[in-house]
Amino acid sequence: MKTKTFRQTVTFPKAKPLEVYSLIMDAKKHSAFTGSKVSMSDDEVDGKFEVYDGYGSGFNIELKPGKKIVQGWHFKEDGWPDDHFSICTFIFSKVSTGTKLSFTQAAVPEHKEEALKEGWKLYYWNPMKAYLLRKHTK
Repeated sequence: MKTKTFRQTVTFPKAKPLEVYSLIMDAKKHSAFTGSKVSMSDDEVDGKFEVYDGYGSGFNIELKPGKKIVQGWHFKEDGWPDDHFSICTFIFSKVSTGTKLSFTQAAVPEHKEEALKEGWKLYYWNPMKAYLLRKHTK
């Protein structure tokens, strides 16, 4: 199977790096911004997770609170092999306007690259921004 790697960068205004990190790693917060069922066995290396009602699942590879998350992700997608995990790396940096997230997804089945690029924007970055905006304007 041919695979691809893509990168995305997004800035979350007024948010601190640990705050953005916790949106991904805290099941309650993750569920709040996605509006879906999320389960996380723990926030340790090798801890398992399921997001979007089981559409995405995986395990933690490296965790540095407020700085970095590396996870293996599997998606219930047509043509995505049952035993295949892509590697998602989230790097959080403090910038003058808030937090910059540098995201890389490697080992993506070639035929799913464009759908996943759009999916991260639609189902993660935009809802995360909206969630944080509501929190910071209260």
